[in-house]
Amino acid sequence: MKEKLYRNMIELSNGKISSKILQQIAQSRLSKNFIRSYSQIYGINIQEVSKSPKEFTSLHDFFVRQLKEEVRPVDVRADIFASPVDAKIEAFGNIEDQEMFTVKNKPYSLIDLMGNETQAKRYNNGKYIVFYLSPADYHRIHSPIDGVVTRQYILGQKSYPVNQMGLQYGKKPISHNYRMISEINYEKDHYTAFIKVGATFVNSIELTNTSTQWKKGEEVGYFAFGSTVVMLFEQNTIEFTENVTNGAKIKMGEAFATMV
Repeated sequence: MKEKLYRNMIELSNGKISSKILQQIAQSRLSKNFIRSYSQIYGINIQEVSKSPKEFTSLHDFFVRQLKEEVRPVDVRADIFASPVDAKIEAFGNIEDQEMFTVKNKPYSLIDLMGNETQAKRYNNGKYIVFYLSPADYHRIHSPIDGVVTRQYILGQKSYPVNQMGLQYGKKPISHNYRMISEINYEKDHYTAFIKVGATFVNSIELTNTSTQWKKGEEVGYFAFGSTVVMLFEQNTIEFTENVTNGAKIKMGEAFATMV
C-alpha cells in the first residue's frame, strides 16, 4: 500500500511542467538569494568552494559548484580505484549468478540496468557499488581510474527519487531512471561500467569531458540535481577497501577498491 501511494504521489508531481518550473526557479538570478541559507541548512563547507557565495549567479550555479583542488586529494596508486564523487555508500557486494544484485532489499537486473544482455554478462559474478549523492554533496563527477572509454550511451527517459524513500518504495529507480553508461577499459584489458543515474524532476547529467581517454581524478561531468553513481566490475578483478561499509561517507578521490 505504501509503495503504491508513494509512486502515485511522485507521478503526479514529476511531470514536464513541474520539472520545467523547478529548473527555471533554480536557474533564476533571484535564486542566488537562497544560497547562504541552502548551504547552512545542508551544512556545506563554504571554505572548500572555489569561489565565494556572492560570485554565483544562481542556486543552480552553486549546486554544481567546483571545489578548490587541494581539498580533494586523489589516491594516485596505480592499482587503486578512487571514488568518482562525494557520496554515501548506499550498497555494495557481489553480483549474483543470473546478473542480479540487491539494493535496499530490491533485486536489480544487470540487463535492465545496462539495456543489453551481452554487456550485462561481462559483469556476471563480479562486484557492484552504489554511491548516493544528497543535495548537500559536491555534484561534480570524476574519473575513478586511468582508462579508455570504449562505449557510452543513454537509457531511460524520466527520473524518480533515488533517496531512501525512492529506493525503498520506488519502482527500481536505479535501473529505470534516465542514466548515462560509460564503459571503461583499464589495466590488463579489464572493464568497469560507470553508470550515472539521474534523479527527480530533471534528467541532469552533463559531460564536461567528451574525450575517450580518462585520467583518474579528472572531472568528466556533473549532476544538476540529486543523483546516484553505480559501478560494476568483472569477476575476480577488484576487492573493496576496508573503508567501504554500508552508509559510510566517502569523498571524491578516496580509495574504495583495489585491483587483484
